[in-house]
Amino acid sequence: MGFYQLHKTQNVPATIDEVWDFISSPANLKKITPSYMGFDITSKHAGEKMYPGMIITYKVSPVFGIKMNWVTEITQVKEKEYFVDEQRSGPYSIWHHEHKIEPVEGGVLMTDIVSYKPPFGFLGSVANSLFIKKKIEDIFDYRTDAIENVFGKWV
Repeated sequence: MGFYQLHKTQNVPATIDEVWDFISSPANLKKITPSYMGFDITSKHAGEKMYPGMIITYKVSPVFGIKMNWVTEITQVKEKEYFVDEQRSGPYSIWHHEHKIEPVEGGVLMTDIVSYKPPFGFLGSVANSLFIKKKIEDIFDYRTDAIENVFGKWV
């Protein structure tokens, strides 16, 4: 029954306002998620800025093209610094995702910390070793490229 973390950082050549406006809008989630995930926001208020207590619902195909519902709650927000989303219903036993941004010379440092626990106990741990960890890493690699397409490459 493993518990895992993924840490990713990315330097973005933009202002803190530009990066915050982009990442704090649920409508932009689809732009930074690979199309093979079949990601669709089903919430009515997806165009709003995030706020604590906001519930966002999605349809997603994380494994083998199987569509499932995923419900997250935005549990914490500190404008232009961080927000946290936590799964309330979905493919994981636990999903806690911290999105942090901070100004640095030349732009913004974005840090993502994903803490997760796959379902199914020991079998989930095996699945994590075989493909879940790699799939999550691939999604965040895609996000790196997508953010570069929006804001440009860090030089």
